Amino acid sequence: MRQDNQIRRSPQNFSWALLKKWSAVWILSMSMLLVCLPAALAAESNPRTFLPLELDFLDEYRLPKTEFQGTPVGGLSELDYDPKTATYYAISDDRSQFAPARFYTFKLKLDETGVIPQIQDLNLESVITLSNRSGEPFAPGSIDPEALALSPRNTLLISSEGDSRLGIDPFVKEFNLGGQEISDLRIPQRFLLGNNGRGVRNNLGFEALAISAPSQAPADPFRVFVAPESSLAQDSRPGNRNEPIRFLHYVVNPVGDPVLIGEHLYPLEPTPPGVFLNGLVALIALPQEGYFLSLERTYSLLGGGAKLFQVTIGNATDTARIDSLAGNPETVTPMRKQLLLDLGNLGIGLDNLEGMTLGPKFADGGQSLLLISDDNFSDRQVNQLLLFRLSNAAAKATSK
Repeated sequence: MRQDNQIRRSPQNFSWALLKKWSAVWILSMSMLLVCLPAALAAESNPRTFLPLELDFLDEYRLPKTEFQGTPVGGLSELDYDPKTATYYAISDDRSQFAPARFYTFKLKLDETGVIPQIQDLNLESVITLSNRSGEPFAPGSIDPEALALSPRNTLLISSEGDSRLGIDPFVKEFNLGGQEISDLRIPQRFLLGNNGRGVRNNLGFEALAISAPSQAPADPFRVFVAPESSLAQDSRPGNRNEPIRFLHYVVNPVGDPVLIGEHLYPLEPTPPGVFLNGLVALIALPQEGYFLSLERTYSLLGGGAKLFQVTIGNATDTARIDSLAGNPETVTPMRKQLLLDLGNLGIGLDNLEGMTLGPKFADGGQSLLLISDDNFSDRQVNQLLLFRLSNAAAKATSK
């Protein structure tokens, strides 16, 4: 499926449908720039707080527009990789409109014969329809799947943004690998709709989801981290470029319901002038406990942008009892983050990047990282895969 002649380097590969959808938001944000409040905490750079990580960009691959087993392959908004089977899982954010809500599995072939590893081919293996506990596919509009994460007990956690216009709440549910719902995480009331204008804002619900399971034993507890794309309605202030995000931390035990044990402020980068879409769209729990990679995505008239950060909870304040985070209260210590890579500096056109996963180890033992974009089922956009090497900068320097 490799089609190098289809790779476009222009930064203009954005969706006019998406532009129209967000134009009103952009106009409002531009009109309020002169009265916006002070900027939020910027990404930190204290090296003692963070792991010595660095990223090297290796390759770009674009999926041709195609159908697979009667479904249009598109809207791929999150990835996860199973090293035991060398299988990738990709969620489609189709709201059961083009085909029933679903995820795909595929294999990726890397070519490491040259100096720089390349993506040689992508082979789709299966498409699995999501169904509720009664075994029925989700009705159109009842689900907006945005993220997935493979658990150590061979299940998938999948998040849905919800739809405030239709009164459909966001959720995080557990599905077996056959696609049937088997359980869910209890979402705090402050995230739900119908609560005096509070809760997630439309199209800005749960989009970042990660699992930390150091033992990988099916019978052991594991941790789940989930966050909305932007701030809740009660935490947002019109005209403010700062969007504090509530970051949830659960423990899932072998028996009993998952337990919410913490909530912290994730400091999304302030929205730059001219940007009408800015959010946290993906999360990876690193093997080192308490450390994460986060992906923040922007959209403007010039196209897509994205930044990768290293994040740590550290001594972040538990925000569960704080009614509103509007204005980033000074009494709240946020999670700490450090810019790892601004993808706008890669020199390639970026599409709507929304997902990422740690992939397989390279032949030399290095760690791969893959990002994927959501094409919004638009002919003007692509599902774009970006391949990186994630390295320990200190070890790399020592080996030279």
